[in-house]
Amino acid sequence: VAGHQAERSMATTVMGQDVSLPVLISPTGVQAVHPDGEVAVARAAASRGTVMGLSNFASKSVEEVCAVNDRTFFQMYWTGQRDVMVQRMERAHAAGAKGLIATLDWSFSMGRDWGSPEIPEKVDLKTMVRMAPKVATKPRWLWEFGKTGQIPDLRAPNLAPPDGGEAPTFFGAYYEWMTTTPPTWDDVDWMRETWAQISGGRPFMLKGVCRVDDAKRAVDAGVAAISVSNHGGNNLDGTPATIRVLHPIAEAVGDQVEVVMDGGIRRGSDVVKALALGARAVMIGRAYLWGLAANGEEGVGNVLDVLRSGIDSALLGLGLSSIDQLTPDTVEVPEGFLRPLGVPARS
Repeated sequence: VAGHQAERSMATTVMGQDVSLPVLISPTGVQAVHPDGEVAVARAAASRGTVMGLSNFASKSVEEVCAVNDRTFFQMYWTGQRDVMVQRMERAHAAGAKGLIATLDWSFSMGRDWGSPEIPEKVDLKTMVRMAPKVATKPRWLWEFGKTGQIPDLRAPNLAPPDGGEAPTFFGAYYEWMTTTPPTWDDVDWMRETWAQISGGRPFMLKGVCRVDDAKRAVDAGVAAISVSNHGGNNLDGTPATIRVLHPIAEAVGDQVEVVMDGGIRRGSDVVKALALGARAVMIGRAYLWGLAANGEEGVGNVLDVLRSGIDSALLGLGLSSIDQLTPDTVEVPEGFLRPLGVPARS
């Protein structure tokens, strides 16, 4: 294709859902940095025509989120007994979730959040007094919560027991996680099959694949999609960036399952590079959380608009009319940049 193209398409499909741009909302927990939390994010994603990923550690319920974005994928960790996980799948399906994401790229690490801001277990009077000096430096944030007449609720409503009992705090949810035996591939098979039975065959994504051999095993498990992700690099902080391991995985299994990439996306050209190296779409986390904390729904929408504009500019500069025309030849990859993990060494 030569010369500039007057019209440039960014539309694609991910797990059966049409999206207007190849940028999805990655599920992240504890979005109580804004009164509307995940509901604000879901609204912004819906208004921009894309998928909302909702964490089971979210501060808003799956019912609230699905009500404002009918392209919601519900995310689960491997926590609790199987009967509890079944109940959570059933609830997500009843709420209208269009797919399930199983996150396996974070086995609980006590030290991963060293240096991060403190997250209190609950916001009571004692906590408010102790944290008042920090809150006083954020008058706009305080005003937003003040208008609601509520204080941040640091509970995980999607983990509430089905008998109407109280939802656990996030630290209670973490305890359940730490005391659950890590899953095996047989457990992944069970999770995918169980979701298929509950949902009538709605798609299942396995998040946390960084190795070619794991990607092939995920195909054997019958997943619809995999997310190439290292959980933001904050579990094993020496893990290669996902953009470095993406292409070998896409080459190995991209014709059998949908491949998305999660991690490191900060601008539209980052999205274009990922798509050129084999991703169908990308998932963003930190970028939209910055937008949420700064300006709620409008802030998240602005982040998505900035990424859309950057993708469009890159396509224009490349002389392409669609993201479908992106190939590995579109990008210049330095020697030694790609990291094919989980590939047998050649003799």
